Amino acid sequence: MSTDNTKQRVLSGMRPTGRLHLGHLHGVLKNWVELQHKYDCFFFVADWHALTTHYGEPDLFDDNVSDMVIDWLAAGVDPDKAALFLQSKVPEHAELHLLLSMVTPLGWLERVPSYKEQRERMRQKLDTYGFLGYPLLQAADILIYRAACVPVGEDQVPHVELTREVARRFNHLYGRGPGFEETPRAVLTEPESLLTEAPKMPGLDGQKMSKSYHNTIGLREPLDEVAKKIKTMPTDPARVRRADPGEPEKCPVWSLHKIYSDAATQDWAAKGCRSAGIGCLECKKPLTEAVAAELQPLQTEARRYEKDPGLVQAIIKDGCGRAQTAARQTLSDVRRAMGLC
Repeated sequence: MSTDNTKQRVLSGMRPTGRLHLGHLHGVLKNWVELQHKYDCFFFVADWHALTTHYGEPDLFDDNVSDMVIDWLAAGVDPDKAALFLQSKVPEHAELHLLLSMVTPLGWLERVPSYKEQRERMRQKLDTYGFLGYPLLQAADILIYRAACVPVGEDQVPHVELTREVARRFNHLYGRGPGFEETPRAVLTEPESLLTEAPKMPGLDGQKMSKSYHNTIGLREPLDEVAKKIKTMPTDPARVRRADPGEPEKCPVWSLHKIYSDAATQDWAAKGCRSAGIGCLECKKPLTEAVAAELQPLQTEARRYEKDPGLVQAIIKDGCGRAQTAARQTLSDVRRAMGLC
């Protein structure tokens, strides 16, 4: 499978902690499909990262890894254009993480916003060395491939900034040698944040779509179940009866219309809601059809891969090989700079 070495490299990953839903499709996968045509892409299953919050669950990866990759492929991620691999099959991630931990100040890890937020939310589960160090493992994931860009939302920018600081510190400590006394050479590449403009996918209750909120529509969920979920979505509480007018901005269904419906349909739904000219079930009908139209071809493609698990494993194996080739080169340079060779 070919790669274009003239393109800048991009790295991104997902934790295999459950089945993917529409939030993943709109928030990540559609962006990956676009990026693979412009960059040399490495997309990985972050199974080591999953252990930071799901340790003690040895069955976690049994189906989630292959299911996740199937969803990626069904959504249009092309293994000829991107390396799809498993983090734990490329041990160079772990060695670079260890080496970087020797030079990274503890305070840098403790100030990462997501570390503080998740620790408050899940205090009893997250008092581990692995969770404290996961931002540095993320940095190692990026730096081992010398990624120039990392696609992130606004909330993930601090992780990329930490990665830049770690690379800068390593280069300062170990980039000095003959000819580089004044200006250290860049043993590690400082990546840039590639901000994504993906819409926040609202869930069935109007909150952000999330497994923890139990408000998701799964990518491979049967379409009749999807229709039932949308049919029973809550609406504006003011619309107790069919003849009661409502306000679209107070209705979770309207949030999904803004994602899925064209301008004409949105105008019809908004006017019909405010005038009580249409009922809530009528309002939900075009939305149900639009979601089904998006999921149906994806599910058809997913079934093709489900029937050929050997092909999926071959794609992962090939991606792991490509990833390891790139990772070994970086680690060799790091070890040499540190005097470990």
